[in-house]
Amino acid sequence: MSLPTHASVVVIGGGIMGCSTLYHLAKMGVTDAILIERNKLTSGTTWHSAAQVRALRHSQNLTRMIQYSVDLYAQLEQETGQNVGWIQKGSLSIATTEDRMIHVKRQEALAHAYGVEAVSVSAGEAKERWPLMNADDVLGAVWSPDDGRVSPSDVCAALVKAAKGLGARIFEDTGVTGILTENGKVVGVETTQGTVSCDAIALCTGLWSREVGAMAGAEIPALACEHFYLLTKPIDGIVGNMPTLSDHDNHLYIRDDSGGLLVGCFEPMGKPIKPGILDENFEFGLLGEDWEHFEPMMMNALHRLPALETAEVKMLLNGPESFTPDGMFMLGETAETKGLFLGCGMNSVGMASGGGAGMNLAHCIVHGRTAYDLGEADAKRFAPVFNSLDHLMARAPEILGTHYEIAFPGRQLSTARNLRALPLEQSYKAAGAHFGQFYGWERPLYLGKTAEPKMTFGKPDWFENVAAEVKAAHETAAIFDASPFGKIEVHGADAEAFMQHVCASNMAKAPGSAIYSAVLNERGTYESDITAHRIANDHYRLFVGTNAIKRDLSWFKRHSDGFDVTLTDSTEEYAVLGLMGPEAAQIAAEVGAPELNKLGYFKVGPAHIAGKHVRAVRMSYVGEAGWEITMKAENAQAVYDALVAAGATPAGMYAQSSMRIEKGFAAMGHELDSDITPIETGMDMMVSKKKEFVGSAALVERRATGKRSLMTVIIDDVNAVPLGHEPIYFGDIIVGHTTSASFGYRIGKPICLASVHMDDADGAEVEMDIAGTRFAARVQFAPAYDPTGSRMRG
Repeated sequence: MSLPTHASVVVIGGGIMGCSTLYHLAKMGVTDAILIERNKLTSGTTWHSAAQVRALRHSQNLTRMIQYSVDLYAQLEQETGQNVGWIQKGSLSIATTEDRMIHVKRQEALAHAYGVEAVSVSAGEAKERWPLMNADDVLGAVWSPDDGRVSPSDVCAALVKAAKGLGARIFEDTGVTGILTENGKVVGVETTQGTVSCDAIALCTGLWSREVGAMAGAEIPALACEHFYLLTKPIDGIVGNMPTLSDHDNHLYIRDDSGGLLVGCFEPMGKPIKPGILDENFEFGLLGEDWEHFEPMMMNALHRLPALETAEVKMLLNGPESFTPDGMFMLGETAETKGLFLGCGMNSVGMASGGGAGMNLAHCIVHGRTAYDLGEADAKRFAPVFNSLDHLMARAPEILGTHYEIAFPGRQLSTARNLRALPLEQSYKAAGAHFGQFYGWERPLYLGKTAEPKMTFGKPDWFENVAAEVKAAHETAAIFDASPFGKIEVHGADAEAFMQHVCASNMAKAPGSAIYSAVLNERGTYESDITAHRIANDHYRLFVGTNAIKRDLSWFKRHSDGFDVTLTDSTEEYAVLGLMGPEAAQIAAEVGAPELNKLGYFKVGPAHIAGKHVRAVRMSYVGEAGWEITMKAENAQAVYDALVAAGATPAGMYAQSSMRIEKGFAAMGHELDSDITPIETGMDMMVSKKKEFVGSAALVERRATGKRSLMTVIIDDVNAVPLGHEPIYFGDIIVGHTTSASFGYRIGKPICLASVHMDDADGAEVEMDIAGTRFAARVQFAPAYDPTGSRMRG
């Protein structure tokens, strides 16, 4: 069988992601899709996967995606007659420390919120389910009966069989030698067997994705690391199949394997593999056994499983896996190249994710979007700096280790740091800043740090630091650094027409105006939310989320056809400082910018501070009166020094987040995503009803059935520590879950934003499950702080 000259979609890579994507493309009617694999199907990472399928993930949609995988694997045999080796014996996650016990109880609560069956069990009950386990130090566990595992090669065989039956074709021993593009769009694939023209490519090349993506000019920050598991010959005590045992405190996962044991690990720091070592001849390959590296994990395993002392070792398997800078896979179209879609960087959860991720990738290719919001896996989310080989070599091994870390609030990665510095970095360091990394930027989370904060689920070490910063913004004045926000310049004769087309609010305001707007897709759900400054008739400056600049700039450019506009990224040219608080007006006059006090709310105007030109907008993201002040990055130090000398106090992101939540302000990635419209968030009043724009028709339909679900939750107990994603109960029924959480320093209580679905919700008394403890709370539509907005309007 020879290659066709054309295929609608070419899938590159014959592992679980490629096979699943091909299957789902065929199911969706793309019956001329082809899959090309330079060696044999499953010959990369897939064949040696431990193949655990555990449903619960940190977000509802990721969990939903793996639940789809579970359902798919369970029904593939019936569909194709091909046995997939689906074994559904559940999973048992044990805790041997108090912090881990809190973590697993939070996981149990999360499971309930997301519709996954999970139940806490005692150490004794855990021992009953895993008799070979030493349970002397076990405090408790969570039992998830619906989890299971599969045979990777058999799953792929079933997917391919079904895809072929629908017309799709497979070409093994066909290597990719080049990707053809024209005007930034994919047009074909060059292979060792000839050239195929195509409309789209699904790049599912696992360990080699970074190099293959570079053929099309796309950045794919993923790197292979060595990944180990031990296999033993049969041992006494293992009869039939058993649950998967997770001992995350000891970095281990354990299950039966052909009457023996499979003992795998995600050690605290893995071993990276330089590009080039795994070449085109690495087919069904393994790396050398490294007993010295594995020894600490072996000692942990001997403690947990005394039977290992006399077990006969079959092999120490060392198979490479690919990891990304944040531990999440990449899914969707690249920013750099139209028609190039990624399904790679699976971070050792390819088999669990593959069914649902392949479905969503196919959906993205066919329909232009994933089946539901998967923003955390967006292929456009990484700053270009993360594609550096040096950074990947440092970061990927740490990501491997984070798989089994406790998900403490405030936890920060330690490798590949200091990639992008704010203009005021030295001033923040002098003020004792504790930094967090966002899109490569180092941003101050709080100031006044005297020691490294210890990780805890309780009251954090930085509680009083943040309290002082909020107090400054509430009683005097504080400075919030928004410099990393993405900035997009829109120039051109059609600037207004373009903005009217892509934004839901009325953007035809006079120069000198600021406009907040939702940016929606054709379904009326959020792609982004922005603040725009209209600087001139032919010039808008858009401010977008720090992590969203690549994604949003790509989205705007792809909707600019037919408009006489140019779009440019000016993020690093400008710094932005928010001056907020009741003394902000006095400080503005003192630093030589009294004209700022004449600006109306959501108006933009020029001024000079410390002799430096600035442009300020009267608005507030924290609910206190003030301005967001934009200046050239090189002038930030002089402006900052003048503000501090006049009495302003620097504040960090934790203070800003707390104040945002108190004000009920929604944020992308938390309350806003591509499953939500302005109707559910209560922001439909900001949507223009007098014009057509992208998504306007869908909103008209949604208004007939949709209603607001975004609410504020105020917890009575001041000692409660919500973190987000907690389930909310009305009686015994889960009616919602939290989306953002903090302590509300101005109201003196813990506070959350939440998605709540119940009748007569406003003012309802509910309960929130935090790590297995129910806390009384109240839900309301009004913000917890200053519901009329009089403070921030001055």
